[in-house]
Amino acid sequence: MKIEGIIFDLDGVIVDTAHFHYLAWKKTAATLGFELTPELNEQLKGVSRIDSLQKILDWAGIEITQERFDFLTSDKNVDYLAHVATMSADDVLPGVREFIAKLKREGYRVALGSASKNARHILERVGMIDQFDAIVDGTNVSAAKPDPEVFLQGAELLGLQPQQCVVFEDSKAGVTAANNGGMVSVGIGKQEHLSHAHHVFENFEQIPTDFINLLTSEEVK
Repeated sequence: MKIEGIIFDLDGVIVDTAHFHYLAWKKTAATLGFELTPELNEQLKGVSRIDSLQKILDWAGIEITQERFDFLTSDKNVDYLAHVATMSADDVLPGVREFIAKLKREGYRVALGSASKNARHILERVGMIDQFDAIVDGTNVSAAKPDPEVFLQGAELLGLQPQQCVVFEDSKAGVTAANNGGMVSVGIGKQEHLSHAHHVFENFEQIPTDFINLLTSEEVK
């Protein structure tokens, strides 16, 4: 089956908001007396806000009231959005604009599949919201990655079968979600973190110009 749709995660793939999430979660963890290390933070990438806080609480061995839980998730988002407010077109990661422009010139359909409830706002901040034929974000899905719901919705909005889609992800959970959905997964980042992806590149500038055209559905198992 021919590849016709490309689905991108947002944080750490289109823009480097992954670092903003880390700074905000690190501050939240510190209020709980817990140090969130970069290594542990890898497990929060692509994970919803609620599930991320629960992971931190589990690591810290802490139980809190629902009221406190709700406050901390809200406060984290305020912190994160303060960083987002400083973003501009310069914050799009190297090679991304050119890569998406090439895909669209060649007739591929392009979607965003992100756990972030702030995805549309971020795309507007960096001037890229009009580059996507479909957008699925945290306001549209009920199941967090590694559940494939966000990507399956993206494929559906593009009018395609999952096997016709390639997903670009920077997180373990996101790559697993793409694999669970029966799509070709491309990891953006370190091989040691994303070894379960079908393909891994450190960034978009490393991707061969004919990479998508060479992909076939036979690679999806």
